[in-house]
Amino acid sequence: MGAGQSKADTEEKVFYNETPIQFSQDVVNHLSDRSMSADTSPERQSTLDAHVRARIQAELQHLRAEEEIVQKEIELALERENIDREMSSAGGEPSDEVAEGDAKNSTTLMGDLEEIRTKVDRFQARRQLSDYPAVKESGEAVVLCYKQNPTAPLDCWREVREFNASVAQAESQHLASLR
Repeated sequence: MGAGQSKADTEEKVFYNETPIQFSQDVVNHLSDRSMSADTSPERQSTLDAHVRARIQAELQHLRAEEEIVQKEIELALERENIDREMSSAGGEPSDEVAEGDAKNSTTLMGDLEEIRTKVDRFQARRQLSDYPAVKESGEAVVLCYKQNPTAPLDCWREVREFNASVAQAESQHLASLR
């Protein structure tokens, strides 16, 4: 406690250099240019850019991984909910959400889907032109006439009339087969 001064000096002390210091104009210009510009050197800038890109990529990968985990959790929850709903409706006790007549499980839905597929296949089979050769022949005649008369398509009126008649006949036959 008695080794140091207890009062702070409030007087300013100035030291004078006995030897003069001089800098060349190039050094002064270089230092003033660096202090004035806020730009970083190209090497430093590329290093900073690479670091920022690396951090962005790492964060992006982290977010994608989290998103994938959340999606899997949602899928599992929905799957459990659907299974619970099927079990409750198949057990004979209708739940509050599903009426008794509306209860369907995957087995009945697959059966309905197969029934619809067979109906579509039968419909597609009926639509084949091979069952109606008159329609196919008259259609080919119209195409041939149009190719032979590219500048005068109105000359093909007979072929078009025959085609329309054969289509009308095919339609009536098809409607009769549906009854």
